[in-house]
Amino acid sequence: MAKLMFQSVLVVCTGNICRSPVGERLLRKLLPDMKVDSAGTYGLTDHPADAVAAEVAANHGLSLEGHHGRKLTSAIARSYDLILVMEASHLEEVTKIAPEARGKVMLYGQWLGKKEIPDPYKKSQDAHEHVYGLLDDASQEWARRLS
Repeated sequence: MAKLMFQSVLVVCTGNICRSPVGERLLRKLLPDMKVDSAGTYGLTDHPADAVAAEVAANHGLSLEGHHGRKLTSAIARSYDLILVMEASHLEEVTKIAPEARGKVMLYGQWLGKKEIPDPYKKSQDAHEHVYGLLDDASQEWARRLS
């Protein structure tokens, strides 16, 4: 089977302040030659990363410094080769925003048994740790397949 050539990945969650910034930075670290960004279906425009998400990431040696939330648009969706979403509901939301992008949208947890990655927003540090672990495992799998 021919290897698919992806040059760019967009990581999508709801607010673009917890899961997708972490996923974006993990993939950037693992795939330094690839364009990796993030957005949210209800993106909190210009918001920094969630403080707890940033703290948990920092504890794992990953910086969310300089992150600014943004809302997904059809133009943004069109400009990436692969769009990774956290939950099945995001597949539907991305499809509503950018129907033409449907064929390139997959779950971030695709290689973890198509697992959805739950939203830790306003939840405990343990919830954020759990989500970080899922994102880290999923990122390793994506990097293995995309590099």
